[in-house]
Amino acid sequence: MLRIPATSHTVPNPAVVSLVHLGCARNQIDSELILGRLADAGLIVSGDPEQADTVVLNTCSFIGPARAESEGQIRRLCAKKKRGELERVVVAGCLVQRFQRELQKRFPLVDIFAEISDGKALAKAISDLSQGRSVPRYLDNGGLREATRDESRLLSTPGSYAYLRISHGCDHTCSFCAIPAIRGPHRSKRPDDVLSEACELIGAGVKELVIVAEDSTAWGRDMGLELDALVRALADLDGEHKVRVMYAYPNRFPWGLADLLANHPRVARYLDIPVQHIATPVLRAMRRAGSGDQVRKLLDRLRAQVPGITLRTTVLVGFPGETEQDIDELCAFIREYRLARLGAFMYSPEEGTPGFDLPGRVSDKEAKARQRAVLAARDEVLRAEQGALVGTEFDVVIDESSPSRGVPNVARGDMDAPEVDLVTLVSGRKLAVGKRVRVKVEGLDAESNLIAKAVRG
Repeated sequence: MLRIPATSHTVPNPAVVSLVHLGCARNQIDSELILGRLADAGLIVSGDPEQADTVVLNTCSFIGPARAESEGQIRRLCAKKKRGELERVVVAGCLVQRFQRELQKRFPLVDIFAEISDGKALAKAISDLSQGRSVPRYLDNGGLREATRDESRLLSTPGSYAYLRISHGCDHTCSFCAIPAIRGPHRSKRPDDVLSEACELIGAGVKELVIVAEDSTAWGRDMGLELDALVRALADLDGEHKVRVMYAYPNRFPWGLADLLANHPRVARYLDIPVQHIATPVLRAMRRAGSGDQVRKLLDRLRAQVPGITLRTTVLVGFPGETEQDIDELCAFIREYRLARLGAFMYSPEEGTPGFDLPGRVSDKEAKARQRAVLAARDEVLRAEQGALVGTEFDVVIDESSPSRGVPNVARGDMDAPEVDLVTLVSGRKLAVGKRVRVKVEGLDAESNLIAKAVRG
């Protein structure tokens, strides 16, 4: 782990605390904040939950499978505590924020529940509890978290990249989504706060700043600004970094960003822009702004203004009322627009959302079949697009050094975001994490990752 310096103090006989992270990149930043606060409180932070006497579980509650995974992990940790293998179980994050004190009754062995916060109160409570002092079993956050700079992060990503959160919350009312109920309305961080965080990350050796938010393209509008102004300022900072933009909602796209994507050498020619579907009736039922034709026009304009751009998207299948014809249109769209980097998720009815009681529910069996069809269309495009790169040369950043002779380094080019996309496996000598090298592609592995060799660096 990479430490961004912060003040800490000594605790007698400090507890050994480990964190189990679930969920998205925004949640990962919350996990890093918790880790940093634990270290600031004088606790010993371990990357191995088996060696800890206290485990913090940072949960996800976006869709049913994520919720089930979170609850399964709670049960697993409580079972360890019951067997005497663990002293304390702490549950934090989105699941607590969404279901609040209801969880206390369901999981009586959990020592502390904590809503989403900057982690400072949670770290103090864990420290106090480890010293035998009584603490509240439930920590509320006292209201929505302010959109201020994230401090005292203990990075859990490789030294090559780090996530940079630019805002909190979302103002959209998509009928399938519980995020606004969990994270609240959109609040932009001030430019100076974002730039200050970025400077610390660059100073710590980070080579790629990955911009994340619930809706990154909404950044700045509550301050009379647009996202491209922030991206330009980040890219112009001193250093050897690049900037990558994720979670760009397609409505009201800030077109000044397209110029940066096309022309700024430090802005990756890549955009994550979740469209969710292409069939207009489904988009309308989802309460997504715009129609299928408007989505196509947006992507057409992006490709015209940013030659060679890599577009990543996510789609949701099995939404109430979706037909086989809608899925056929979605698969054709994926093939036509060559969407090789795409995630496809099954609709999960979320209590409290407008989509929960919609008629025309699609069976799980049918939804899974539709998901397979969409992923098959994606994989068809993916194999062809990756195969076309064989014989070409481009720059990559090293995320993982080769651990031993004969095992490749793990790297990424601009066309791949960390964790959600593919990798480039670079053979030859061991290369340092964060190093940029020129590679030549020699082939593909079974999962369509690129196999390459370094030609210079």
